[in-house]
Amino acid sequence: MTIAIKVDSISKRYKIGTAPGKFRYGMLRDQIAAIPRKLFRREEGRAGIDYIWALKDVSFDLEEGRVLGIIGRNGAGKSTLLKVLSRVTEPTKGTVSVRGRVGSLLEVGTGFHPELTGRENIYLNGAILGMKRTEIESKFDEIVEFSEVSQFIDTPVKRYSSGMYLRLAFAVAAHLEPEILVVDEVLAVGDAEFQRKCLGKMNDVAAQGRTVLFVSHNMSAILRLTQEAVVMQKGSLVLRASTNEAVDFYLASGQSQAGERTWEADEVPAASAPFRPLALKIYDPRGAVADSVRSVEPLTIEMKYQLSAPITGLRVGIYLSTVRGEYVFTSFDVDDAALYEKHSTRQAGHYVSRCTIPGDLLNEGRYILGINASSFGVKRYFMDENALGFTVDPSAAPGMQWAEQRQGPFRPRLNWSIENTD
Repeated sequence: MTIAIKVDSISKRYKIGTAPGKFRYGMLRDQIAAIPRKLFRREEGRAGIDYIWALKDVSFDLEEGRVLGIIGRNGAGKSTLLKVLSRVTEPTKGTVSVRGRVGSLLEVGTGFHPELTGRENIYLNGAILGMKRTEIESKFDEIVEFSEVSQFIDTPVKRYSSGMYLRLAFAVAAHLEPEILVVDEVLAVGDAEFQRKCLGKMNDVAAQGRTVLFVSHNMSAILRLTQEAVVMQKGSLVLRASTNEAVDFYLASGQSQAGERTWEADEVPAASAPFRPLALKIYDPRGAVADSVRSVEPLTIEMKYQLSAPITGLRVGIYLSTVRGEYVFTSFDVDDAALYEKHSTRQAGHYVSRCTIPGDLLNEGRYILGINASSFGVKRYFMDENALGFTVDPSAAPGMQWAEQRQGPFRPRLNWSIENTD
């Protein structure tokens, strides 16, 4: 098989915490006086104080026509790896060889010019991919139909909503037939119907023998779309295996086993500011932090966080899913209209958001808690879909007299009645 992508010991280093001085240019005496300080900073950089390695010695080969999933926690280096493969940024060390044209969707509207119309951006993206005008024209109607923005195709894309931006950007990336399609975690912006549409299109792309690299925190999508996946941890590639094995490894290694999860400062992206997660905990009815809870008893979920500045319209919530990434439900702390009005603006400070999942609701098994902090329709500050795992014990649950395992994530205690109608 022909190798489509060859990654050889790549590393990527970024400088952090080095803001420019108040004055860009100074007098000669100021420049001379600054020499010792610059030398000291250089020594700090060598000690790893002023630099962070987003990627560390990553190597792998990918054959043509393969679909590779890339999974890992926030800050693991997934997006940086895709940017290097897409030639958006150069690696600090190592080499990357790519065979064929690369179509990238690394964030909403990648490669779009806001002042140009949707029509003009389709031709611009095609030209960037090295396609001839006739090739672009042959796909134009299909792209517009898929994106569902035909009414606004001659409107500057700066006036598009984020959803419209995403639809057109994905349609362009998937339909202009690059040999390699690179897709980062952008489908979360679209609605559920469009996400299914995108996943179906990526399946079609893979079936046509083109190479796909797919980053997602949605394990269900990873399992559906890919046959093989790599797991990233703190910039390093720690496992390459079948998708089932990789997902199981990621879920097992990424969860706290003690019923709580804390975030250090270096685990929180700078873009999350002014929101900073501090801790997520699960309590049993006796007030103890627990990794395992009984299905017949309520459990309390507590999220601690800090705001360094006021946020209007903030909502902090949880995603509950099965161990294989199938969503059970989603809930936010301001779902109640009265709470939404009361906390419409949260001032800077420390906060705790709590909720209780009632007893006699969840079935036995392992569950995953994810968290989300966002202002609806404005910005997503922080998201970790694999923040914490916990186990539900079915002791004394309804139907335990039967040996069979109950299907599904719910095991409610329903009020049945039995009547003899003879």
